[in-house]
Amino acid sequence: MAEVKKVVLAYSGGLDTSIILKWLVETYGCEVIAFSADIGQGEELAGLEEKALKTGASKVIIEDLREEFVKDFVFPMFRANAIYEGQYLLGTSIARPLIAKRQIEIAHAEGADAVSHGATGKGNDQVRFELTYMALDPDITIIAPWREWSFRSRKELLDFARKHGIPVPVTEAKPYSSDRNLLHISYEGGILEDPWAAPPEDMFTLTVSPERAPDRPEIIEIEFERGDPVAINGERLSPANLLARLNELGGKHGIGRVDIVENRFVGMKSRGVYETPGGTILRVAHRAIESITMDREVLHIRDSLIPEYSRLIYYGFWFAPERRVLQSLMDMAQETVWGTVRLKLYKGNVYVLGRKSDRSLYQPSFATFEEDDVYDQKDATGFIRLQGLRLRIASLLKKQKGLPE
Repeated sequence: MAEVKKVVLAYSGGLDTSIILKWLVETYGCEVIAFSADIGQGEELAGLEEKALKTGASKVIIEDLREEFVKDFVFPMFRANAIYEGQYLLGTSIARPLIAKRQIEIAHAEGADAVSHGATGKGNDQVRFELTYMALDPDITIIAPWREWSFRSRKELLDFARKHGIPVPVTEAKPYSSDRNLLHISYEGGILEDPWAAPPEDMFTLTVSPERAPDRPEIIEIEFERGDPVAINGERLSPANLLARLNELGGKHGIGRVDIVENRFVGMKSRGVYETPGGTILRVAHRAIESITMDREVLHIRDSLIPEYSRLIYYGFWFAPERRVLQSLMDMAQETVWGTVRLKLYKGNVYVLGRKSDRSLYQPSFATFEEDDVYDQKDATGFIRLQGLRLRIASLLKKQKGLPE
């Protein structure tokens, strides 16, 4: 066991990190600085400082990182239309590199020689935190309690919490864990580990059920500049305020719920339930404005890279050189993505009603089925014959040689 004098712990106040704080003090006999990043978890931050100090923290640092989170992490990811395995909008994945980055900065400022996190040895977050630590400070000591201590179940953690008088938000009646930020809230574990069991309705926080959503649709407009949303219904908003507004709108209409079984980086499958109301609206709108402003071949190349880019974020390689290279390409592809999208929000769905841009590549004079003076349909004959030349050659060879089709 490494000799540690001061640790910066990524502290949420939940079951795991509350116990980890006490465990670090007892096990390492070290000073623990509890760091909490406000990235939009709302009321979960209430009473956090008092709780951390009572549990043994020598200092508590709570910082508002909401604008940085959305501007420098969420928006770049959405410029790339990132989505993991076709469904997951990476709400937890994209938050970890920011938290870990700030942990390292605080460790340097406070003279700490170690950092710690509450991620389990089975999950993805341990990788995301630690790859960031290594990328930003290769000499820092990393303490991963879940890979060191003797606890093996949530029940044992609850027993430890009761023994030490540590209040925790998880109970045996509702044993699933949750993680919330401005982009989403996730739920996993406990009763959700049975992939056949439907999630209980009272679990959901950000969204109403589609059945209880308003019976009248709501029409909104989102304006984009260089692929980033900048205004809703003509009102310009900061990145964090814009995403918060979309969360309110999407939540009211039951938008953004997904229930998936995903493939974790460490090799196992895991069931997760997510609410991403604003992000779901944003992705639909972004793809709509791209459809009239992006060159076809640029769009196709970019889309072919989305799975790899998304895996890099899911796996924790935000600060890796390959992600930076891909980000440069994604951002360059967004230079022409300006304009406005009109959407209808209704009963859990997002419908595109219109899109417009003064940089639009869509020209009615070319696309019309009516008579026009800009396109001679006879030109398509030569185009098709050239496209089919290799197919004709292959077919002729089969006939000459008597080869099977």
